[in-house]
Amino acid sequence: MKVAVMGYGTIGSGVVEVLDINRDSIARRAGMPLEVKYVLDLRDFPGDPIENKVVHDYKTIVKDPEVGIVVETMGGVDPAYTFVKEMLCAGKHVTTSNKALVAEKGAELIALAKEKQVNFMFEASVGGGIPIIRPLNSCLTADEIEEITGIVNGTTNYMLTKMTEEGLEFDDVLKDAQARGYAEKDPTADIEGYDACRKIAILTSLVCGQQVDFEDIYTEGITKITAADIRYADALGRRIKLLAQSRKVKDGYVAMVAPFLLPENHPLYSVNDVFNAIFVHGNVLGDAMFYGSGAGKLPTASAVVADIVEIAKHMDTNIAVEWSSQKLQLVDSAGMEHRFFVRAHANRDEIAQIFSAVTYTAEAEPGEIGFVTERMSEADYAAKAAELGTVVGMIRMAD
Repeated sequence: MKVAVMGYGTIGSGVVEVLDINRDSIARRAGMPLEVKYVLDLRDFPGDPIENKVVHDYKTIVKDPEVGIVVETMGGVDPAYTFVKEMLCAGKHVTTSNKALVAEKGAELIALAKEKQVNFMFEASVGGGIPIIRPLNSCLTADEIEEITGIVNGTTNYMLTKMTEEGLEFDDVLKDAQARGYAEKDPTADIEGYDACRKIAILTSLVCGQQVDFEDIYTEGITKITAADIRYADALGRRIKLLAQSRKVKDGYVAMVAPFLLPENHPLYSVNDVFNAIFVHGNVLGDAMFYGSGAGKLPTASAVVADIVEIAKHMDTNIAVEWSSQKLQLVDSAGMEHRFFVRAHANRDEIAQIFSAVTYTAEAEPGEIGFVTERMSEADYAAKAAELGTVVGMIRMAD
């Protein structure tokens, strides 16, 4: 079977490398040898083993009947969407690691693949090398998934771990993450939570079977987290993690991305550095957790190649994915209830008058007071914080 790879960056080159390293075992599992025939990229790669396979026009792949499987690792929605759509229309199977493409165009591309009796697969779009898409789509279909909560961005998890272990400020840790290659030159998608938001949108869409628009999900990144917050967390016996979560509630589904203070007994408390983990609760299964390398060249490539093998085993069969283009209206996150850790320039009388019963932290930064509220809705907290008027910062408390 001939394979084409669109995009020879970190992940694309990793896919080519994995297909070469594990050539024999992959052929055995796929039931046929797999060979990369084309690599699509704007650049040339003189001296690289694939230099004679590089093409610059995607239509070369579209028109070649030998190519049955196409890998998209370009990133972004355009022109990836155009290229993938034409591949599917030409009767070629596609697998992608592109969460932006899947979050925005997933339902449409799944429907097109079904129409053309091919497959559109995207295991690597969430959690890098961690298997989560296929378990949700096949292994856990007997369950009603009631909650998905995950650490799904390795960059921010590394940064928060570094801040926790070394007491560093956000800007210093960001520079370190960029120097190590964990954060992009423009880290906005990671540190503002947009990357995690797209991933929880994909998972929620798969669970509910409808389109969840990532723009509808309340998203808060880690840019406001300071070394002082880390000290407060330590005093509370907790750790700060950026969580992407989706829950089934009475009227539908509610989703959010935000930093949370996790207690020591929380399943995600000890997930550190660039590792990711996704906690799933089903009404029959109960609790399960998927943990591993959530990013990186070879771990992500491993998930892409697993899709290639799955496709090779189902060349004449469309693997059903329940995800319609009908939009799901998410329940307003303002009704979600938490306890809130608050830092404020206020005295205890003012705090008690507005928030009633609270628990004060043992440690406090100069000139401020830290306290934890009782459980209340997001909307109630916002109203009380506005009334207090001197809030320095807030982080939600995980149960």
